[in-house]
Amino acid sequence: MTNPRSPIQSDGGDNRSDVGGSRNVPVLHERSLKQQALRLVEISFLSSAAALAWVVTIYLNPTLPLLRLFFPLPVAISILRWDWRTGRMALAVSTLLLTVLIGPTRSVVYLMPYGLLGFLCGYLWQKHYSWYWSILLGSLLSTLGLIFQLALSSVLVGENLWAFFTLQLAGFTNWLLDVTLGRLGIHMAASTLAIQMAIVALVLVNSLVYVFTVHLVAALVMEKLGKPLPPPPKWVQVLLA
Repeated sequence: MTNPRSPIQSDGGDNRSDVGGSRNVPVLHERSLKQQALRLVEISFLSSAAALAWVVTIYLNPTLPLLRLFFPLPVAISILRWDWRTGRMALAVSTLLLTVLIGPTRSVVYLMPYGLLGFLCGYLWQKHYSWYWSILLGSLLSTLGLIFQLALSSVLVGENLWAFFTLQLAGFTNWLLDVTLGRLGIHMAASTLAIQMAIVALVLVNSLVYVFTVHLVAALVMEKLGKPLPPPPKWVQVLLA
């Protein structure tokens, strides 16, 4: 014989499960809305901080040069706290904000290399790449950024600043060699190619030092925010200790 109550009981059990599931849906939806709101607030704050640091440095550059170390950090922090899509949004918002405030030319100079450097380092840090990779790739990007800034300045001025600086430095170097070694009877002249290679080497060394210092500052800042960077090499740990 069939039990007439069994369908009613099974329906009641299904209804109870549906009620429990329907109760979880608003809770999950509310959590998702809170996460989205928090993400938007952090994007706005970090983008404004990056834009403010850039504007302050432009107008107070002789007195606040150390702010250059914090230019890449807002975008990198947004990636470490959320994901690379959030970092992309922070990079776009900060660039658009600078475009409105001080014009497209200076906003592009921020974007390349500082904004893209923060995005690259944040992505590599989130993927737990070693410091060697992030410093090497960041230094190459920083060097390309300086070359891009020189090319952009040449276009705006209407002169080849690279050739101008090379000729000026070659003349100074040859004069210095003539003064120092000419008295000893040694006559040498630096070629243009050697001068250009020396300039690129100096720019690369400067980029290495800058990106390494950014890593040190980011390690201290992200440790306070609860999102530590990948562990640095042992010699860096000794230096920090």
